[in-house]
Amino acid sequence: MFLRKSIQTLSQRYYSTSHIKTVGVIGGGQMGSGIAQVLAQIAKRNVILVDLNKAVVEKSLININGFLQKNVAKGVITEEDRQSTLKRISFSDDLNSLKNVDFVIEAIVENTEIKCNLFKDLSKICKPEAILASNTSSISITQIASNTNNPQNVIGMHFMNPVPIMKLVEVIPSLQTNDETLKTTMELAAEMNKTTTLSKDMPGFIANRLLMPYINEAVQALHEGLGTREDIDTTMKLGCNMPMGPLTLADFIGLDTCYSIMNILHTQLGDKYKPSPLLKRYVEAGRLGKKSSPSPPPPPPSSSSSSSSSSSSSSSSSSSSSSYYFYF
Repeated sequence: MFLRKSIQTLSQRYYSTSHIKTVGVIGGGQMGSGIAQVLAQIAKRNVILVDLNKAVVEKSLININGFLQKNVAKGVITEEDRQSTLKRISFSDDLNSLKNVDFVIEAIVENTEIKCNLFKDLSKICKPEAILASNTSSISITQIASNTNNPQNVIGMHFMNPVPIMKLVEVIPSLQTNDETLKTTMELAAEMNKTTTLSKDMPGFIANRLLMPYINEAVQALHEGLGTREDIDTTMKLGCNMPMGPLTLADFIGLDTCYSIMNILHTQLGDKYKPSPLLKRYVEAGRLGKKSSPSPPPPPPSSSSSSSSSSSSSSSSSSSSSSYYFYF
């Protein structure tokens, strides 16, 4: 028993995250801002949030402060907590500001080429021992890691949206990821008060391998006129006890993100995962869901029957809290 405890203590000490003083977060959008907030507020880490777009950097600060202010108003945190969290976060539009960080979490657009190029740059900028994590929801971690000088330090760390609320982080080691990187990442996630699951490095990992085909099939059902958007969502909420209908969920995730992930699944796993034509059409039209606009135009009809139903319900559904691009 004593030997076992000693080994466990040694293992915990070896994989301690005490050396992770500062974490860089790349991408000032909803995901990156959420990750930065939780790192600063819950894990008590210093954070440097980087986005090359200065307007996005400014909006990120506003969004983080807004979320914290709401929690102060609700009595979830104190005003002192809000101020101390913000003091731990600095903002930059220069990647070189990450040269001394101990850990990086990338949360940019879901595009293989862009991510690979970014990790190639990070490999030159960051310390050789820095861990580089990607928040990708579907792209191969092994492929991303192959663009770096230290692929053993690269790992997938897939957060769920919204990050301050959702408890899960999917951790995805690549073929090259070593044990120290994996254990340190798992420990940091735990310090962020997240539950972790471990996924093999395959397209979509666990979450999106299951979730995206479900959403895509709902979009295809709408396209074929199987039911109205309200009927499809209500059936899954009340009939299958889902907290949110698949079309509403797609609007929150972003239709462009759904389409990108489905394309990756389709390319690597076959026609079973082919994106719905309606999903493709909405993305091409710039109708991406909640992120696009608070004042949506009406949707293109998928069939004559669903068109009349959509028209009659558009005014009432557009005023509801779940009314985004599949509800326009």
